[in-house]
Amino acid sequence: MSERSAAAAEVALATESAGYARGVALVALAGVFWSLGGILVRWIEAASAWQIIFYRSLALVLTLLAIIALRHRGRLRAAFVAAGWNGVAAGACLAAGFIGFILALHHATVANTLFVLGAAPLFAALLGRWLLGEAVRRATWLAIALAACGITIMVGGGLVLGTLTGNLFALGASLSFAMFSVLLRRGRESDMLPCVASAGMISAVIAALVAAGLPEPASPPLFAIGARDLALCAAMGVVALGLGLTCFTLGARHVPAVEMTLLSLTELVLGPLWVWLGVGEVPSGYTLVGGGIVLAAISYQALSGARRPRTPPGIV
Repeated sequence: MSERSAAAAEVALATESAGYARGVALVALAGVFWSLGGILVRWIEAASAWQIIFYRSLALVLTLLAIIALRHRGRLRAAFVAAGWNGVAAGACLAAGFIGFILALHHATVANTLFVLGAAPLFAALLGRWLLGEAVRRATWLAIALAACGITIMVGGGLVLGTLTGNLFALGASLSFAMFSVLLRRGRESDMLPCVASAGMISAVIAALVAAGLPEPASPPLFAIGARDLALCAAMGVVALGLGLTCFTLGARHVPAVEMTLLSLTELVLGPLWVWLGVGEVPSGYTLVGGGIVLAAISYQALSGARRPRTPPGIV
């Protein structure tokens, strides 16, 4: 190999390493934004589940349209066309995850829901291997096992048997999010932010249709919502979902699908902390210990990924 080729290979290697580090930071930051969702829901006074889904979805759509317009200098249609059918599929999967999560909380405990959602990295590993051919490193399998132990400890005391419907909704949400992550990776050569806006549109339409078909005691009219609850729903859409999914989607360009879902478990660690600070709900010792283990798994994954040996192109 010539000196020029060797220098080019070293530059490519440095660029890849910097991109991976940036992707890890973005995905972990996405989990931080998502972790705010729990405390925002706790502050809701009277809004129904379908009102929350509808208004946070509208806020998400407006936020993403503004971000996409800035990134593409107002060419929104071109951005959506460039995302293609892969973007539409990713948006549909994410919308299913949105709705499945809310319905899971309606039929099962938070502990059951979080426990099942913690399976997303495993699903992403299998789907990524099958659809993208992304191999899963031994260190990542170890981090998944460690995170699973931490999640089990966090929610073990609150697990309830017999909540089949809620667990099935949570399982669907977990699979949907894993599939969304894999589709993001498949479309990483394009800007996939339009698929997040599509997810917001789909979930808002579904929420409106379902709310319109339910009797009023079960689901009040969508527009019968107080100003405080409306502001909190907007905050969920703009901050927790909008900024979180923007970071997650941009990080997908540099991080394998299984590692994305694993790193985003920062949501499970920080969520109880915000509820503790915001409404005085003190986390149990199990939550603190399990959260510490999950955080250790995330840190191990980030460090092992950054240090994994890479071979510059053309060097054997």
